[in-house]
Amino acid sequence: MEALFSTEGLNPLHSFRQWRDAISGWGVPLEQSRLDDGPFTGKLEAARLGPLSLMRITNSAIRSEATCEQIQRTGKDGTVVVIFKLAGVSMLGQDDRSAVQRPGDMVVIDHRPATHESHAGSQALLLELPRERLESVLGSTRLYTAMAMGTDVASTAVTVKFVHELVRLRAQLDPESAARMASIGVDLIVASIAERLALEVSRPMQGTVVVQRAKAYVEAHLGDPTLDPPHLAAAVGVSLRRLQELFHARGQHISDWIWHRRLEVATKRLTDPGCVHLSIGPLAFGCGFANQAHFSRRFKERHGMTPREYRQAALVSTP
Repeated sequence: MEALFSTEGLNPLHSFRQWRDAISGWGVPLEQSRLDDGPFTGKLEAARLGPLSLMRITNSAIRSEATCEQIQRTGKDGTVVVIFKLAGVSMLGQDDRSAVQRPGDMVVIDHRPATHESHAGSQALLLELPRERLESVLGSTRLYTAMAMGTDVASTAVTVKFVHELVRLRAQLDPESAARMASIGVDLIVASIAERLALEVSRPMQGTVVVQRAKAYVEAHLGDPTLDPPHLAAAVGVSLRRLQELFHARGQHISDWIWHRRLEVATKRLTDPGCVHLSIGPLAFGCGFANQAHFSRRFKERHGMTPREYRQAALVSTP
């Protein structure tokens, strides 16, 4: 990762002040104060993972607070931050909820007032994601901010391992591959949050959580042509009848939702410069359609033109 700032070699009397200036200069909306009297050390590193921004922060014991005024100055209302704890212990608080984060844990923090205290030797990886990507499946971030997700939950263990490996190997990926791998990483994060919510919420909300988990599973398995309502019900651990009832209560049908998401993703890929090398057939297969004819028929019903016509029209309109 690219080193943005380090206290190494700085005068210990001024290292913390220079650290705060550096944090502020890189758009991190935090007020910070020391929690001990020892020499302060800190390092700030950044990288890109496809379209996503990464930041790795290593620091001594400090208390950080995000205030409304600072958050407004960043202009990042459309994003949230997922924190992967690499070393040390931290305490986070947001939306009347608090969590202790240990190595291997994952936590979501939104751009709202929050507090964060870290012990000496703390290191964390921060991944910035579009808020809409989470809320379209999981609902408001207020349901899961400052909720520690540990590797004792299977999906979180998979997610943490995948993200760590992706960060380690990112330099070996071409831009298109990096973007696709980043998208898979986001899908895994969504699935992890959905599973954690299922363990946390009260009984009246269980139906909502089941639907959220089902939609997260769909997002992570759109390319599987065998994905259908019975498969989905088994994956989230409820009967097909129960899952149908939950979707119907929300004015939706399971199969319609699956095809809706497949068409949305395929439509996006048709106009994605990173997918221009894909012919219509492989692109359709990658979104879970069994054959090109089926894809073309459903696509024309939705958009009034064939996938090929849609792609050509998009290329013509691109400056």
